[in-house]
Amino acid sequence: MVSMKDIAVICGVSVATVSKALNNHGDIGEQTKRKIKSTAKELGYHPNSSARALKTKRSYNMGVLYHEGSGSGLTHDYFSQVLENFKNTAEQCGYDITFLSNSKIRKDRMSYLDHSIYRGMDGVMIAIADYKDAEVIELLRSELPVVTIDYVFNGRISIMSNNISGMRELLSYVYEQGHREIAYIHGEESTVTTNRVSMYYQFLEEKAMTVREEFLQEGKYRDSHIAGLITNRLLDLECRPSCILYSDDFSAIGGMNVLKNRGLRIPEDISIAGYDGIMIASQLEPQLTTYRQDTVGIGSMAAKKLISLIESPKATPIVQYVMNGRLIKGGSVARI
Repeated sequence: MVSMKDIAVICGVSVATVSKALNNHGDIGEQTKRKIKSTAKELGYHPNSSARALKTKRSYNMGVLYHEGSGSGLTHDYFSQVLENFKNTAEQCGYDITFLSNSKIRKDRMSYLDHSIYRGMDGVMIAIADYKDAEVIELLRSELPVVTIDYVFNGRISIMSNNISGMRELLSYVYEQGHREIAYIHGEESTVTTNRVSMYYQFLEEKAMTVREEFLQEGKYRDSHIAGLITNRLLDLECRPSCILYSDDFSAIGGMNVLKNRGLRIPEDISIAGYDGIMIASQLEPQLTTYRQDTVGIGSMAAKKLISLIESPKATPIVQYVMNGRLIKGGSVARI
C-alpha cells in the first residue's frame, strides 16, 4: 500500500509537506502541491481513513436525520435541495454523510443517538423530524454536535428560512394587487407554521382588514389531496376569497386542479399563490406566484456550522441563522 512517505521520497519533500499538499493547506506552493498530487495519483495513493481518525479523533462522517411524514421521502422538493447542498458542502470539506435509520419495524433497531455513537458520527444535522419524539429529544439533549433546519431548540444552532419576512412579502404583493379577501391554507403545527400564521394575522391587522377565521384553514404540508378538499370548502363559502395562499407549491397544485375542475380560471376568476419556489412551479400554466426559499444557502450553512461545531466547538456561537428567500411573481395572481 502506497504511503505518504513513499510520495515524499519521490518528490524530495518531507511527509509533513505531502500531508499539507494533499489537504490543500495554503502554506504550500502551487507548483509543489501539483507535483505531490500528481505523484500521489500516479502511485494510486488513497488516504487511510482509520489512520486519520486515530490522529484527529474524528471519523469525518456526519449524520443526517430525515424523517419525512408525508410519504414523499427524498423526493421532497424543498428538503431534497437542502440536503443536496448540505452534502456538497460537507464533501468539499472532506466529510461523508450517513442517514440515520428511522425504521421502527425492526425490534433490534437503535435509537438515533445510539446509532450516531455506534457509527462514530462527528455530528448530526436534523433536516426534518418529529420534535416531540423522545428519541429526537434525546439526540438534541446529548453532547453530540447537532444543527437543526427550520426548528429552534435551546442550546442548538438552527438554520432558519425567514418565514416571517417571506410571508410578509407574499402578502404585501397580493395586497398591492388589490386583494382584500385572502385565505390561507397552512401546514400542521410547527415553528414554520407558527411564524407564517402570526404574520398573516399581523399583516391583516396592520392593513385594518377583517380577520375571517374561516379563511384560515389547517391542512398538511405537501398534501395536494387535503389542499384540494379545503379549496372546495373555501369555494363553497357564501363570500369566498379572491386569493388563496397555500403552505407550499405542491399543495397549491392540488388547489389549482380543483379550481380548474370547477370551471374557474386562474387568475381571471380566482388567484392563488404557493410557497417554496420548487422547479415545477415555474412550469405550470399560469406560472405559480410563490416565495422561493434559499435551499442552497440553508444546506450549505448547515454543513459549515456543523463542521465548525465539530472542529472548533469553543469558538462556535450557538445562534439562529436566518436565510432570506425571494418573491417569484408568476401569473397566478390577478390585479383587481
